[in-house]
Amino acid sequence: MDDTLCVIPPETPLEGFVSLSVPVYRASTIVFPDAASYRSRGNRGPDGYSYGLSGTPTTRTLEAQISKIHNAERAIILPSGQAAIAAAMLTVLKNGDHLLVADNVYPPVKDFANEVLSGLGVETEFFDPTNTADLQARLRPGRTKLVWVESPGSTTMEVCDLPFISRLSKTSGALVGCDNTWATGLLCKPLELGVDFVAEALTKYVGGHSDVLLGAIILRNMELYRDIRNTLGCLGVGASPDDCSFALRGMQTLALRLRHVGEVSEELAHRLAENERLSVLHPCLASCLGHTLWQRDFRGSSGVFSLRLDGVAADAVDQALDSLKTFAIGNSWGGTRSLLAPMVIARDHHAMSFSETTYLRVSVGLESVDDLWRDLQRVADLLR
Repeated sequence: MDDTLCVIPPETPLEGFVSLSVPVYRASTIVFPDAASYRSRGNRGPDGYSYGLSGTPTTRTLEAQISKIHNAERAIILPSGQAAIAAAMLTVLKNGDHLLVADNVYPPVKDFANEVLSGLGVETEFFDPTNTADLQARLRPGRTKLVWVESPGSTTMEVCDLPFISRLSKTSGALVGCDNTWATGLLCKPLELGVDFVAEALTKYVGGHSDVLLGAIILRNMELYRDIRNTLGCLGVGASPDDCSFALRGMQTLALRLRHVGEVSEELAHRLAENERLSVLHPCLASCLGHTLWQRDFRGSSGVFSLRLDGVAADAVDQALDSLKTFAIGNSWGGTRSLLAPMVIARDHHAMSFSETTYLRVSVGLESVDDLWRDLQRVADLLR
């Protein structure tokens, strides 16, 4: 069961030493027993140990644990979720390729496509994640190499039809990647829905304490796995074993924390939705785009949802945030402290209807639900 996989990692790699915590192995240099072993170090492949940059037993233990939760073949740990997405895109895209990105994704992904990939000769278009006809119209067989989605969008909360998008994209020869940070592998397993590789920001729920930056790429295709490993080696990108140890610690309570924040977020969303003046975005609500898809493909909710602030002045938002007693104001989410953050999101899948909308993103932590509700009531009153 997934809950057990969170608590019991793969076996400790040192014979004769059994601990409930995974040791932190720090290394830059890996020592070889003889000259022949050193000379043939390339034969160890991407999973072997030849230099600390490519990982230590601490890193590999976290990778194995993440992989098992997703029913995957391999996982690769990187310094952040954005680094995971960037590494995957740099691996599969080249000059002249076409990239399709759902327009509700994490904003830095859009920046990476527009500012970095465009300079490398990759053309990017954005599509409506709730309209498969829009995606179909934009697919270019032979040229579209990657379709990138995030479900649900971590601010706008639309859930997309991953199985259909995967089937449609593959008929055009495109790979499909998915940002699964909102759900983690406990609530959704995109590889089982047809996605080729998954990215997650372990910074959020896996780390769980707002004190670590890590990301992961999770996949089944071993050729793609080796290619991404090679890209990271060329870029000189690796993850700290100390950060991995924090994530391994966070994994121990992941299932319990995620279950709690999911239940509380649903309760708060339903309460807020009773206020007709508020536009509440949470996949558990029938009014949320993709609600039926969430019911089909997800095992529950995490702790993140949003309020859409149509026509609310910036000074009113600031006044509401300054009244908080329990929530903190800050970016990121998934830690023990509840957070509110105003987010301005640009929707640009139709060039003629480019627009920006302000949202108030809610991340539920581990405080009393009554204290959180009092804060949200006060915020709702001030956002009139």
